[in-house]
Amino acid sequence: MRKRFEQQLILGQKSISQTPIRMKEKGALTELIAALKAIFANTEYNSQIFNLIENKLSKSSLRSGRKGMDLWMIFVLSQVRLCLGASYETLHNLANNHYTLRFLMGVEREFGYERIEFDYQNIYDNVTLLDDDTVRQLNEVILAFGHDVFKKKEGAALRLKTDSFVVESNVHFPTDYNLLWDCIRKCLDTVMGFLDKYESIEGWRKIANWRQEAKGFMRELGKASSSGGKNKEKRIKNAAIKYLAKTGKLMDKLTEELPSLPMNDISDLSAHCELEHFMKLATKHIDLLHRRVIKGEEISYSEKMFSVFEQYTEMVKKGKLHPNVELGKKLAITTDQFNLIVDYQIMENEQDRDIVIKLADRILSRNKVSSWSFDKGYWNKENKALLQLAVPTVVMPKLGKRNGQETEEEHTPIFKRLKNKHSAIESNINELENRGLDRCPDRGFHHYKNYIGLGICAYNLKKIGKALMDLQRALIKKELMRQAA
Repeated sequence: MRKRFEQQLILGQKSISQTPIRMKEKGALTELIAALKAIFANTEYNSQIFNLIENKLSKSSLRSGRKGMDLWMIFVLSQVRLCLGASYETLHNLANNHYTLRFLMGVEREFGYERIEFDYQNIYDNVTLLDDDTVRQLNEVILAFGHDVFKKKEGAALRLKTDSFVVESNVHFPTDYNLLWDCIRKCLDTVMGFLDKYESIEGWRKIANWRQEAKGFMRELGKASSSGGKNKEKRIKNAAIKYLAKTGKLMDKLTEELPSLPMNDISDLSAHCELEHFMKLATKHIDLLHRRVIKGEEISYSEKMFSVFEQYTEMVKKGKLHPNVELGKKLAITTDQFNLIVDYQIMENEQDRDIVIKLADRILSRNKVSSWSFDKGYWNKENKALLQLAVPTVVMPKLGKRNGQETEEEHTPIFKRLKNKHSAIESNINELENRGLDRCPDRGFHHYKNYIGLGICAYNLKKIGKALMDLQRALIKKELMRQAA
């Protein structure tokens, strides 16, 4: 049974509002804890946050079943993981051994009382419960709290900056022959599951040999592709012919044997679906490999896959020297003058210029904006004209040759000043990447979106916590100076 966020003290338990924070300490975790403590102590914002979490976790899960983690614990641990870019193993260690974090979670108890500890699986199952929609709503509450901390006047205009970067997915570098091997090994793994469950299945005595030979031919093709020397194309084609012959025979055998595999329960049905799925993908990559290597065709981008597991993955080329290509999705972020992220968007096979109108609709519907800066990738004549209807100052350098009027505009003092200030967003991106948004370790697009959303929330909380600690240090310094006087 899951409890709500209000702390009900038991013997030996310490109050969350009394969580000790040493002002001399610096670091992301300390700043995050300071922000979370302030939110917990603020009845207006903690009610909004935990109403959102409670609405996500259905009332049935709140009232029935074994005791899970409190809503407050789920929120804290999800933020700690993304603030530090930590693995679940590290998060498990912190949850059981970090004194200040346990104090903040409300589980630290005085000496002599039974110690509360968490299992790894309990942490994993609970931290992954929040979805992308809930996280976006949480970020809105955190932003409002942050603007209160930074003393933003109600109705004051924002000064925005927008840029994009790639959050990589958890994939290896794709080639058609190693993606084909991924499909083959998953097919054989599924068949192996049937063999372990049902001893009566015949015809797969040499399943280990199928795996070994297919992998060997794949490695031989990879070695031929990566090495130099004479007759390279001929060696690649010969290796591909052997690889395709072996995988083609295996696909024929799988197609023949699939109807005879048992289907006695739901797990068998799931295994059948998985096998059919990877057989379909294997057939696709056999065709791609045959066309590219044997026939010499050029495969179009729309036909390519970059992972058979994370199928949302895109190959992004941003024109940089290193890395020249990245595997994942582009993430556009918009920051304000307080370096808080007010909006983020995962881009679906889109260029920067394609998202400007939708981005403006979202932000301008809830905020007043005095200036907005972009880089050249966002430039489009229509984009700039429409933004200028609602935003007094739009800094969007033209991509390409400028006419006289555009040259004059881009040399005005305010344009040059805001264009120079736009580079501050690069440091925000760099911090996000150092906090874990360089590469998402979670699998599946659902978890990919959640990971990014929680990373944005954790970033904003850390910025808020730093501001709170700076204010507190200033008060302490002022008091010491008063006493000394």
